[in-house]
Amino acid sequence: MLRVRPIHFTSRPDAWEELLTALGMAKTVDEGPWREFDAGAGRLALHQAEAGAADDGMTALGVEVRDLAEFARRTNLAVAESETTTADLITADHGESCRVTGKDGFSFLADKGAHGAVCAEADAALTVVGVWFTADPGAAAVTLQDIGARFRPVPDADEPADFTAKNGGVLMVRPASGSPRSGLGFEYDGDLRTVRDRLTAAGIAVSETEEAFARTLHVANPDAAERSGSSGAHVAPTLWISQRLATQ
Repeated sequence: MLRVRPIHFTSRPDAWEELLTALGMAKTVDEGPWREFDAGAGRLALHQAEAGAADDGMTALGVEVRDLAEFARRTNLAVAESETTTADLITADHGESCRVTGKDGFSFLADKGAHGAVCAEADAALTVVGVWFTADPGAAAVTLQDIGARFRPVPDADEPADFTAKNGGVLMVRPASGSPRSGLGFEYDGDLRTVRDRLTAAGIAVSETEEAFARTLHVANPDAAERSGSSGAHVAPTLWISQRLATQ
């Protein structure tokens, strides 16, 4: 089992819940500072952050697995061939986990899935996308293969690597200078007007761009205003929802 589940830290969880609901996600967990939302493929967790804190507006790449020990064993078996990844069982703040670390020093957690299949109330065409920005995209791509993600060809040869997770969600590797970091986006396997109409009906402003291979919707990131004056914070001003192509 492998499911994409980024964790987004925010001081504005209610604004995020409004946005995610309009996108077509269904809330499946609401416990204290923790909320989870299912898409048709993949899951997103929200964690309450203090306004202005270092993690406010940050997204942590993450995945869910069925058995942590088996996941670590299989990953380390693959690592014996690639020598680019480490997978270590750890005790995190929230419990037992597995820390995966890539050659560039970037790490993310694999957690045991807390609940079962994707909620039937979610829009089946919506997919959660976790992004790994790095100066060494080749090594990052190998790490994602090491954890069991499946390579997905894309039409644009300039895009280095896309992967799918068996139990839902997409992982992307994108080149970037500076320290490695993670990002968040969405894909839609259908008519983007469906999503645009839902966002508009919810009072959320949305714009659209059309590129060579796909159309993309853009909505304001609820955290962008909070972090606009924060030095060094990688908080994107908008969130994107890209149309998934039939050739992907």
